[in-house]
Amino acid sequence: MQIKIGNKIRELRRSLGKRQEDLANALGVTCQAVSRWESNGCYPDMEMIPSIANFFNTSIDELFGYDGDRRERIDNILIKSEKMISANEDLTDCLVMLREAVYRYPSEPRLLLNLGYALHIHGWKTYGLKSKTDSGSDYGSVDTEYASKNIFWKEAMSVFEKLLTMDDVPDREAVILLMVADYSKMGEFEKAKSLAKSQPPVFASRECLLVLASEDEEREEYLGEAIFTLLDELKKNIETSVMTKISFVKSGESKKILLSLVRFYEEIFEDGRFGKFHSNMRDLYLQISILEALNGSIEKAMDYFDTAYNHHIKLLDIDSSGEYRYSAPLVSKVVHNHNRFPKALHDGLKDYLKNAPEILLQEIKKNEKYTECV
Repeated sequence: MQIKIGNKIRELRRSLGKRQEDLANALGVTCQAVSRWESNGCYPDMEMIPSIANFFNTSIDELFGYDGDRRERIDNILIKSEKMISANEDLTDCLVMLREAVYRYPSEPRLLLNLGYALHIHGWKTYGLKSKTDSGSDYGSVDTEYASKNIFWKEAMSVFEKLLTMDDVPDREAVILLMVADYSKMGEFEKAKSLAKSQPPVFASRECLLVLASEDEEREEYLGEAIFTLLDELKKNIETSVMTKISFVKSGESKKILLSLVRFYEEIFEDGRFGKFHSNMRDLYLQISILEALNGSIEKAMDYFDTAYNHHIKLLDIDSSGEYRYSAPLVSKVVHNHNRFPKALHDGLKDYLKNAPEILLQEIKKNEKYTECV
């Protein structure tokens, strides 16, 4: 068996954010010696192995790549933590378990990933978000001063930063998306922009490139996936644009634009089978309902809310239906499994209602049909 201890040393060093110089100084060797180890040009003396393991807070077995019971223990922690995260309940015990696991196995990327996700979710539950509008400004924004005190998000960013230094990062795109969003919420815009600028533009994304790289039925499937991705981004950016500009909200332009986007979605999914996009339709109708309530049109607001609620119910029904096949012409080749409809999508209704005016909430509470919403 070929020994590749150098690869493991490099992996562990990078996962801890350490330099070759840091390891060399701790062991009393030269940087050149560490460099040769990591390139597998030579091996460390055997008497140094315990010191190297101690430096990385790991076992000698791990340095030599022996899995044994270690792999089974890690897999059990991963399975247990993923169930706890998916259950969307209190994650205090999950965080304790994952922090201990990361301390014990610092070079295991999926443990770091799960810890980061758990911290992010726990941060939402513990702190939430507050919005603000500066005097004289036409824009509503997140209260970054409040969000910057979210200790769980700060820890999550530290965990994800470490994760991105490792090779073969799982869920890399999702991690980067979450980091950019959370950096911005906490007011660390330069970090957010730096990370965002390091990513490829939309036309060079995986979804768009796969369309160019295929033909016939396979291309049609990739076209559907690309349309899905672009629809998600279109909804996200238009919604943010029209709902954060105060003059738009007051003039009624926000409602008009959101309704235009709803009609566009209805043209794409002409047969009414929206699949995971029932969540987007729900969100758009909820925003329109809130806008109507703010303008005093409570009857119209409730009509829009009822449509949003119906989309929400259809989304919940999909979750247990297994494989989902779209049938509208533009996306008829796309097939999603139920695990592509994450539980997080189902929390949208309650999240949006946090920003609803009291007059709308009171009307919703009057109808037993909507009991789960409030």
